[in-house]
Formats: sequence, structure tokens, C-alpha cells
Amino acid sequence: MPTSPSSDPTALESALAEIRALQDAAWPPEVPRSVEYPIEGRTVIDYLRHWATQRPHTVAIDYYGRDITYAELDDLSDRFAGWLLQRGASAGDRVGVHLANCPQFHIAMLGILKIGAVHVPINPLFREHELAYELGDAGVEILLTQDSLADMVESVRGGSALRHVAVTALSDLLPAEPSVAPPFPTASGATDWSGIMESPRADPIPMDPDALATLNYTGGTTGMPKGCKHTQAHMVYTAATATLAGGRQVGEAPPVVLGFLPIFWIAGEDFGILYPLINGGTVVLLTRWDPEAAATLVERRGVTSMVGTVDNYVELMDLPGFAERDFSTLGNAMAVSFVLKLDPEIRGRWRDATGHVLREASYGMTETHTADTITLGFQTDDEDLLSEPVFCGLPVPGTDVLVVDDAGVPVPVGQPGQIIVRSPSLLTGYYGKPDATADALRGGWLQTGDIGKLNGKGALHYLARNREMIKTNGMSVFPSEVEALLMLHPAIQSAAVVPKPDPGKGQVPFAFVQLLPDRQVSGEELREWAARNMATYKVPTVEVLDALPMTATGKVRKADLFALAEEYK
Repeated sequence: MPTSPSSDPTALESALAEIRALQDAAWPPEVPRSVEYPIEGRTVIDYLRHWATQRPHTVAIDYYGRDITYAELDDLSDRFAGWLLQRGASAGDRVGVHLANCPQFHIAMLGILKIGAVHVPINPLFREHELAYELGDAGVEILLTQDSLADMVESVRGGSALRHVAVTALSDLLPAEPSVAPPFPTASGATDWSGIMESPRADPIPMDPDALATLNYTGGTTGMPKGCKHTQAHMVYTAATATLAGGRQVGEAPPVVLGFLPIFWIAGEDFGILYPLINGGTVVLLTRWDPEAAATLVERRGVTSMVGTVDNYVELMDLPGFAERDFSTLGNAMAVSFVLKLDPEIRGRWRDATGHVLREASYGMTETHTADTITLGFQTDDEDLLSEPVFCGLPVPGTDVLVVDDAGVPVPVGQPGQIIVRSPSLLTGYYGKPDATADALRGGWLQTGDIGKLNGKGALHYLARNREMIKTNGMSVFPSEVEALLMLHPAIQSAAVVPKPDPGKGQVPFAFVQLLPDRQVSGEELREWAARNMATYKVPTVEVLDALPMTATGKVRKADLFALAEEYK
């Protein structure tokens, strides 16, 4: 029987000591070695209240020209907390936030944390089956949703634990004259938001930094998505080490962040909510990406930090007259390679136009709260881009990374294997799934399922995620989840989903299905059904087979399907 990593901790610690020595020798001088926290509190709410006292008039959120200061953010989230208490919510209750990017998301999240309840961010792109599953799995009792999504919520409410649903609109906190054109109607019908904000402020209660604070849902290699149990201490550590990864200490230089990544997604939460808040900085919040709006706001607001795809940066540089625009403040520009990959040519274009270096962002997973590595300091002569892809850098202070073989034994430097991670921000478990928790967490180490290697400096190179996972326009699509949704169709007997390369999106899901006897339905009809029942980015091309290829032990031969998918135009 293979040895699990937890069965020989001595071997792991011995290997870790060798890797740390390599990392110490290669540590970039511009990156602090440890976090210096400016306050004693270890919760997000401690930091909100600190900055509301110390910098009450600093803008926390700029939403199309609507400025919300730290003092106002503290007040509004107190009122949301008070509204929750009036609805009978208490510590430990799960409260869902089902919104696209808008200040109400921030306010609701903070209000939920203030009463010790559990924040459940829910993807606004979900369709009915996905929404019903997540509401049910988390046991959400109170939900704040968007007006355009309210009918869908009502359609699945009957089978859920929901006892109260409130509605807001993206335009509820827009100023009369937006600074840039918002990508949604600037007026809406009546919503519940003004009534919520008339609630009395909740009284402060003691905050437990290690209590369950949020369920961040991730896909998985088996079954439907799982809720990663995270705490406020996890959030603070992630934001603090992300600050170090930019060459600063917490609170040293309050950032101005351009936030357009979806904040229901944990990377968007980290960089669009937590990183600016923990630092007492500002997020310039966009509901969705718009290159012209982004360029205008970078100049107007003096944006210092941005995380986007490589495609986003290329779109900026392709704007007419971009070279004449003032991007001098944007010294912390981080890219995520999905469809386009960051290469020396794109970096050179960015440097020539802005005077700054564009670098890869970080390695991370929902289970670790993301932002696990540092790439700053490895850009000289494009070392990070010219070494074997994908360069992820050194672990942030306090986080350990090792690479092990199938038996859980550390492999030599330069050899590939499974990446395992130990961190102060590791999930405490998967909500309601003890078996999955036991599989993922062994001896304090997360078994990521990712393949990588460590180089001679102890830096991580990412080689491949579980081969089946699909990245389409940067969004993670887990075949097991799409398969589970397809199996809801009454004509399907079995389904198998694999990634198919796509020049525009990087990859797209491709489904092979076997129908029940005497059922007749075309692949195009099944795709149309899927489009009505799952988020758009998950909708697969569907091909009907007489039978799926199977192994002698009754498993689908996905290797055959990988090759078969590539044959289809």
C-alpha cells in the first residue's frame, strides 16, 4: 500500500529543511521575510474598525464615482448586520450573497462577519440546478440576491432552507453622474436595499478569528462543488502575505486597486476586497472588465495595483493612444496566463508603454485561499518567463511547498510530482464532507492534485493541474460537475467530459454521452438543454456515442476521449 505523506513526517521535514535553505539563499531583497501586522486583532472586522477610526475619510470603495469611506463602510455593514439580527440570524448561520461586483457585496460580507455568521458567496452566472445545489449544500437560510436573478431564486426556493430573500440592484449605489459608463441600466425598480440600510446598527461582539467565517465553493475531481471552510484569520493572512508579495508591509502604502475580477470568486475576494481593506486602501470597483473604463480610472484615481489576465493587458495596450496615457502609478501590475501567456514580447510592450514590469501573479487554490507564492524579484533578464513554464516563484512567508511522488515521498529538486502545501490559510475542511476532507488534508498538508517541480532556488514551477480540469477564459470548469449536471437529463445514461483546446478561450468542455435505450436526442439538443441548466462557461459541446469507451474495471477511458475530442472541428 502506498505511503501517505502523513505517515512519514520526518522525511517531509528533512526535505523541507533543504528546500528552505535554497529559498533563503535566493530570497529577493525587495520582499519582506515576515509579516508585521499593524494591529493586534486577527479578523477582517478588526481591520475595518481600525481604519474606520484611523482613516475615517479615506475612500474604501469607488464604484463608478460613488465614494464609500471607511467610516461609511463600517456604518453600512453595521446596518446590514442589524438587519440580519432582525431576521433572526445568529452566529454560525449561513447567509448567501448572490451578486455581481457591487458595493452591496462588500457591505453584506462584512455585515455577515460582524454577527459571527457564515458568508456564502454564490456565482451570479449559475443556472437553476447549480444554484439549487449550492443553496442546499451550504444550508443557506438568508440570501441577498440581484433583482435580475430574483425569479431564478424563487424557482428553486421551495427545495431549500431559505427563509428570507432580499433583493438589491447593481444601480442601488450608483451616483447620479457615474465617473465612467456602467455596463448595466442606471435605474431599476424598487428593491429592498434602502430598507436594509434603515436598520439599526448592530452592537459589536467579540470576534473569533478561527471560527468558520465563509464557505468558498470550489469544483472537484469527483462529484459536485465543495464548500471550503475558511476563517477570518485565513483572510487576514492571505491579504497580508499578498502585500508582502508586492514588496510592502501591511498598511505601509495603502494601495489603490482596480478591481474587476468577480468578487464571488476567491481570487476576486482576495484582491478586490481583502487586500485593499487590510491595508486601509481603496478598491476602484468595476462590475465587469472594460478596457477604456479601466484606462480612464487608472489615470483618474492613480491606481497602484491590478490583477488581470494577459488578455486584459493586451487590450489596454491596443487602445488608441495608449502610449500617451499616464500609467505611472501602476507599479504593481500582475498578470494571469490563461488564453494568452505572458512572454518577453508582451512584457516589453508593457514596459515601453508604462515604465513598469508586468509579472505573473501567483500560484493558489480555493483550498489555500490562493496567493501562495511570490514572483517579485525574478524578472531580471526575464528569468521567470524563460525558465520552464509556468514559473510560480517562492512560497509566501509562513507557507511551505513540497513536491512528492505517488507514495508521498519528497522527490529530488527538478523532478516532477504532486504539489503539496502547508499554510496558515489552509481550509479547515470541506463543509459536510469528512471523507473528502480526510483525502485532501493529510498531516497538515493539502494534497493539491497539481503536478509541479521545484528548481534549484526552491521556486515552484507549475506543470499541470489534474489533467481533466478545464480552464475556459480563466474560469475553472470541473468535468465531474458538468457530468453530474448532464446526468439530470432524462435521456442520458452516462456522460464523460474532457477539455478540448480552443484558440479563443484556451479550452472548452466537450461531452460524450450515452443515451438510455430507446431514447433519441441529438447532441445539439443536449447542448441547448445544457445552456438552460448551467452557467454559460460550463456549457459543453455534446457528442452522442453508442457506448463510452470503458476499461476492464468499468471506468471510462478518458484518454481515448481526449484524443477523440481533438478530432472534432
